[in-house]
Amino acid sequence: MSERGLAVGETAARLGLTVRTLHHWDEIGLARPAARSGAGYRLYTDDDLERLRRILVYRELGLDLEAIRTVLDEPGGDVAAQLRVQRAQLARRVEQLRDLDDDLARMIAAQERGILLSEEEQTAAFGPDWDTAWPAEAAERYRGSEQWQQYAERSAARTAGDWAEVTETVAALDRELGDALASGVRPGDAAANALVERHREVVSAFFSVSRQMQVCLGRMYAADPRFTAHYDGVRAGLAVWLRDAIDANARVHGVDPDTATWE
Repeated sequence: MSERGLAVGETAARLGLTVRTLHHWDEIGLARPAARSGAGYRLYTDDDLERLRRILVYRELGLDLEAIRTVLDEPGGDVAAQLRVQRAQLARRVEQLRDLDDDLARMIAAQERGILLSEEEQTAAFGPDWDTAWPAEAAERYRGSEQWQQYAERSAARTAGDWAEVTETVAALDRELGDALASGVRPGDAAANALVERHREVVSAFFSVSRQMQVCLGRMYAADPRFTAHYDGVRAGLAVWLRDAIDANARVHGVDPDTATWE
């Protein structure tokens, strides 16, 4: 400590600043030290330290450096007006943070539960045959996979109305598939291939589906009694027909159904 003031390094340490910050504030004229040592180094007087402390107070309140300069250097300046502006900005930021907190809460719940609807809302959106135990079962079985993460991310943004729309899209596709089977469309036909492409597009509303993954889904439709019951309830034999149609379309695109894996 010089008799004429405090050196820049000691000033920075005392106030919890960096030397670079003090140099910058000096360069822009916000906080220029009043004295210099014999060697030309900056020295901060008591008055300089008081100004620096005031700068820190207003910076902590969120004012930018130009606003701080106005508050400190303009005689008769309306400090309260400056602070009101900052408070209004803070209020908007608080509201944004509240919205972000709500979004995070939904995302966490979606990762844990999948569908963010009550049992009553699920029944209304998915129909009376919907099993409300399925979301918990799916979460237990698939949580941690990339597809579950995608599913949860999309689920977090969906309302009951959104889910009802997705359900109607799936039901419309099921009807098209059943009609194709009833009218004699065979796996491998152009019409069947078009429906398989439509199926992959619809399923991708839940998570991204590759052609290999679609083949795996087709196997599950024909092997899992619950899926088989669903598709055969639309049209007898539809589960096997859809599996075979998916396999035929996969071959067209260079995918061997016999070796396809979930990737």
